[in-house]
Amino acid sequence: MFEHLQGLEEKFESLERQLSDPEVIKDPARFRRLAKERAELQPIVDKFREYKKVLQQIREAREILKEGDKELRELAEEELKTLSARREDLEKELKFLLLPKDPNDARNVLLEIRAGAGGEEAALFVGDLFRMYSRYAERKGWKVEVLNSHPSSLGGFKEIILLIKGRGAYSRFKFESGVHRVQRIPVTETGGRIHTSTATVAVLPEADDIDIKIDPKDLRIEAFGASGPGGQNVNRNYTAIRVTHLPTGMVVSCQDEKSQHRNKEKALKILRARLYEMERKKQQESISRERRAQVGTGERSEKIRTYNFPQNRVSDHRINYTTHNLEAVLDGELDEIIDRLIAHHQAERLRERQLA
Repeated sequence: MFEHLQGLEEKFESLERQLSDPEVIKDPARFRRLAKERAELQPIVDKFREYKKVLQQIREAREILKEGDKELRELAEEELKTLSARREDLEKELKFLLLPKDPNDARNVLLEIRAGAGGEEAALFVGDLFRMYSRYAERKGWKVEVLNSHPSSLGGFKEIILLIKGRGAYSRFKFESGVHRVQRIPVTETGGRIHTSTATVAVLPEADDIDIKIDPKDLRIEAFGASGPGGQNVNRNYTAIRVTHLPTGMVVSCQDEKSQHRNKEKALKILRARLYEMERKKQQESISRERRAQVGTGERSEKIRTYNFPQNRVSDHRINYTTHNLEAVLDGELDEIIDRLIAHHQAERLRERQLA
């Protein structure tokens, strides 16, 4: 590992030299590429340099143990304990930093949230999750755009699709895929009984034109009258758009905007992300199986996380983590849960690498 890290440090130093070269500075495309490469190496190199500094301090403390007087040896022994613990921590951190990066981590992300079991209460829960993710994105300084939605009669959503724009958005949201379960007394319940409802969340990295080329001949585009909140003004004008990708049979509809052009633009954005996900996963399975694996069927027994209102509790079942801070979580305070999910994932990958 040490030799590998030394090689990365040498590469980092080479990149720094190149970035100060006038010929490179005059070539914006090359400069951006090298700057991006340098930025990706910076965290590893900074940590490695700290690690080398700690190793040097350990060597110096051991020299004092050999030659120093009693008082200095006692100080060196205490310092050696602290430095040894820090060395172990740095070694663990470096191992995590050296794990292969997910190439999609820096991308924008599409979230598709749909009502599962529970009727109107499930649709209201979709609205809660929409607000939770929107508030989280706002805390990160990211932009949220609604690409498509199907409101329910009580103010929730049967389905809502979001685009969250921000560097690293996918890396933070990718573990949200699956069935989310809520336990509470619904507004429609007159007897005060607690009900269990579900919503499904699918997380897709945004794809651009470079990733996925869509031949216009492969598309069937139809206009129809929008319906529901936001659609009343455009029913007569047929501004809603349905796009069918003929080779795959994939269908995407958008009706939120009041112009065909904007609805078509959003529908193609969703289609491109879904086709990219299909391409990304085709080595393992078809898109239909991938989406089922990601969101399940929405049945109450399938869940990754439970939001229990009577107990003010949120439990993530994948990592056996529980917090009694439901209101804060639903207000977008997700970092603690997401950090724990990322750490768990990294630990699993590290364990698999060691076993390989």
